[in-house]
Order: sequence, then structure tokens, then C-alpha cells
Amino acid sequence: MRNVLLFLLTVLFFACTKQSFTNDVSALLTTSVDTLHFDTVFTTTGSTSQFIKIYNDNDKGVTISSVRLFGGSSSPFKINVDGVAGPQVNSIDILAEDSAYLYVTVSINQTTANLPFLVRDSIEINYNGNKKIVQLDAYGKNAHFFRNKIIKASEVWSNDLPYVILGGIIVDTNATLTINKGCRIYSHADAPFIVNGTLKVNGEKFDSTRVIFSGDRLDEPYRDFPASYPGIIFTDISKNNAINYAIIKNAYQAVVVAEPSIGTKLNINETIIDNAYDVGLLGINTSISARNLLVTNCSKNIVLVQGGNYNFTHCTASTYSSNFIQHKDPVLVVTNYLNTTASNLNAVFRNCIFWGDANGIVKDEAVVLKQGTTSFNVVFDQVLWRVETNPANSTIAGAINNQDPLFDTINTTQKMYSFRLKANSPAIDKGVNTSITFDLDGNPRLAGTKPDLGSYEKQ
Repeated sequence: MRNVLLFLLTVLFFACTKQSFTNDVSALLTTSVDTLHFDTVFTTTGSTSQFIKIYNDNDKGVTISSVRLFGGSSSPFKINVDGVAGPQVNSIDILAEDSAYLYVTVSINQTTANLPFLVRDSIEINYNGNKKIVQLDAYGKNAHFFRNKIIKASEVWSNDLPYVILGGIIVDTNATLTINKGCRIYSHADAPFIVNGTLKVNGEKFDSTRVIFSGDRLDEPYRDFPASYPGIIFTDISKNNAINYAIIKNAYQAVVVAEPSIGTKLNINETIIDNAYDVGLLGINTSISARNLLVTNCSKNIVLVQGGNYNFTHCTASTYSSNFIQHKDPVLVVTNYLNTTASNLNAVFRNCIFWGDANGIVKDEAVVLKQGTTSFNVVFDQVLWRVETNPANSTIAGAINNQDPLFDTINTTQKMYSFRLKANSPAIDKGVNTSITFDLDGNPRLAGTKPDLGSYEKQ
């Protein structure tokens, strides 16, 4: 009987002992993640759940005053803390060296108009005067999702659904990736598009049939941010690539082509490269053929270094400063060297426009630099450009200096740009005839007259 009484007293003692809690601001809580990602492919209606653990590693209990969704009841995310549903849950006690479970569910209806691919919200955890933020993101539309994908055998992408690249994609050495008309490729901020093999982009001239490469944030204001993803990289072992009727925008370095290959390494035709944070087109001792290429509003538009073989016909490179990118570098830089290594260089620019914002600090929009005694041949054949001094080390067979090309629409405030030509543009009928019979829009370059300079033919 005495033992039973002692046991009951012990139980009663511990039952009456209260956990000691602290409201000290230095008693910090941690979470299992700082950002919770939902990569699930949503179809007609998608719903999936994950959880976050909130840890109290202190020697006293902590009371969380509130856990709340910033988006409130209208958020596609829902929360539940230890069985209590949100969008806000109050007064959660976590004992010393214990944890609480924060469940997060996302439900997305595919019929929601204008739903961005990446849906975001945040959770705020308030305790002891501290605030802890956990970011939430989920892909809100049905798509092909690839995370750290390696394409080992040749495959074809069609435009049945968009393609979302997470972590990066690699086209392996002996593989060919063919991307057909109308495809939309959206890359996450950490996802380079690396081509060790061959890439064939087969867009067509209409807006709906061009192939688009962009970042995966399509909501305002992020949809216009440069450096949204790394870009497309053709490595030294890549070969026989072609990009036709594509739009490549908002990258860090939009297109990088490295080192030689047998024949032309990249044919890039009827393509727009826009709003690259660092460089639009970077060629490093390689071979590029470009036709009706438009490279606009990049920190550096076209940079060709350490030699190589280049042929640019009916191309326009132009940049106007904006809130995102300041025009500080020439739109065209060509060199036969990189650091101390020089190589043979052969480059021809025919019927092209190189132009930049008149209020910028750039005085020469086309610059050609030479080192050493390697073979060196750079030709400008009928161009319009802004220059104080014609490029050195070059052959110039006809140039219009410092006459505004009169692009159709340049409105940096409203971010509206059209690099087509006005009716009184000095670039009209100033080209030499070539085998190119159409322009960037797929419209004809009129037979029997000289073609216009640049990517577009005035219709």
C-alpha cells in the first residue's frame, strides 16, 4: 500500500509541474526548410501536401504567438499547425527540445485565368518579438517538368505542354534534341540549358509558332527581369546546332557558343535575343552563321572573342538603357584574343545595324580589337552604326555613320520596343543584294530593289 501511495504522489507531483517557458528574444526557433517547393505536375485540379518542422532547441518552452499565411484565405496554399487549420493559427506551445508540425497544402485549379507557372506565398512565424519567414512556391500549370535531366538519346519536344526546367538540362554528347514549333521552355533561376550534343530549334514565323526560351516567373514584375535563368550554352564538344524562329529572353548569358567544331557550330536565323543581363550572344573561338538576328537591350549584345569564323547578314544589335540594364558597353565587340591567347579570325557583317541609346556613355557601338600576328579578316559591308571612330583593323565597304535608324517604337518607360523601320529610316534600300529573300518576320525582301539594313524589311 505504501508503494502504491508513493507512486501516486510521484505521478501527481510531475502532473502538477509546469513546463518552464521563456519570452527571451534570444531563444530562437528554427525550421526544417527556409523554402518549401512543390514540383508536382498539376492536371485539371491539383492538390498536394508537405510539412515543415518547427524546432525548439532551447532548454525552455517557447510560445508561438501566430503562424500565418501572407496571402490569407485567398491563397492557393493552406496551413495546419498541430491539427489546427489556418490561414492563421495562434498560441502554439513548443516544449523545450521539442518540435511542432506545420502542414502546407496547395490546391490549384487549372481553369484559373492567367495563372502564372510559379505560384508563391510566404508563411510568417511570430514568437518572442521575432519573425521567421518560410517561402512557398508551386508550379500552377500543367507542364513537362524536368529536374537535372540528362538527354542521353535523341528526342523530340512538341508543343502539347510547356517545358519547365529545374536544376538544369544537359543534351548529351551523341544526342540530338529537336524542339518543334510553338514550344515554350521556362527555366528556373538555377537551371542552365547545356548542349554537349546537338540542338535543333524548328520554330516558324508566327508568334504562336516561334519557340520561346524564358525564365519561369511569368507574373509581374518578375516576367521582365533579366538574369532570370543562366541561358543556353553550347560547349566545346557540341556540333551542328540550329536555332530558327526563336525568342530567347531574360537570361544571364542568353547564348554562349564555345570553341570550334567541324563546319558551322551554330546557325541562328530569324531569332530574337532580348534583355540578357550580361551578354546576348557570346562566341569564343567558334563558328556562327546568323541571319535576320535581332539582339536587343542586353548589357553586351554581341561579343566574339579569341578568333573564330562568323557570318552575320541582316542583323540588328541595339540597346537602350532601362531600369534593369544600363547601356555601358558597345553592342558589338570582336577580338582575335582572350587574355593572352590569340587565334585566327574571319568575320563578315553585311547589311547590319549597330546602334545604341544616344544618352549613353558608349561612343563607338562597334569595336574591333587585335593582338599578335594571327590571320585576321573583319569586313563590314553596308552597315549603319553609331561611332565616333570607325572600327580599327577592319575593311569597311560602305557605312552610314551616326544617322538614327528610326526604329518604329522605342519607349523605355513603358518597355515598348519595335525595331522595325519607320518609312523615313536611312536604313531603307541601303543594303547589298544577297541570297536572303525574307526578313525576321518572314516577310519578303522586295525583289528588284536593294534590301533594307537590319533584321526587318519595311513593308
